[in-house]
Amino acid sequence: MKQLTHYDIENKQQKFPITIVCDAIRTPENIGMCFRISESFGVEKIFLHENSPSIENRNVKRTARNTDTQIEHEIYTDFDLLINKLKEEGNTIIGIEIADESIRIQDFDFTTKEKIVLLLGSERNGIENINLADATIAIPMYGRNSSMNVIHSLSIALYETTNQLNKK
Repeated sequence: MKQLTHYDIENKQQKFPITIVCDAIRTPENIGMCFRISESFGVEKIFLHENSPSIENRNVKRTARNTDTQIEHEIYTDFDLLINKLKEEGNTIIGIEIADESIRIQDFDFTTKEKIVLLLGSERNGIENINLADATIAIPMYGRNSSMNVIHSLSIALYETTNQLNKK
């Protein structure tokens, strides 16, 4: 067995109808990793709140490893306005959040959606206005902890979403 390097691997480069909305994420490394994982899974666009660390932030740039130049992104100021605009454009708004009506991620059918927006809540408070979401998905957990890092949640959600869309 031989471990492969980046030069040995040629990924099938593919875009999916997925947009990420980061709701006031505060940690620069989380913003950087959002770009990195989103680019890896073929996300079309990322929306960042104006109070989140800028992509010019040294830690964001270092963590993103140049993926901030490879994926479209935009800054927004009003969460409610953005979500309503995205809905008008035909997006299904899906919050990655533990809520009383959340559906287990593996039970949610992403293939029936034309365009998908995955909402990421802030590290401290979650999604600002969860009632704007069309649905919420939760990742089953089996340890004592009831939550995980927002980017780990995004990674799992993107894996499940793209896995389902690729089977379609």
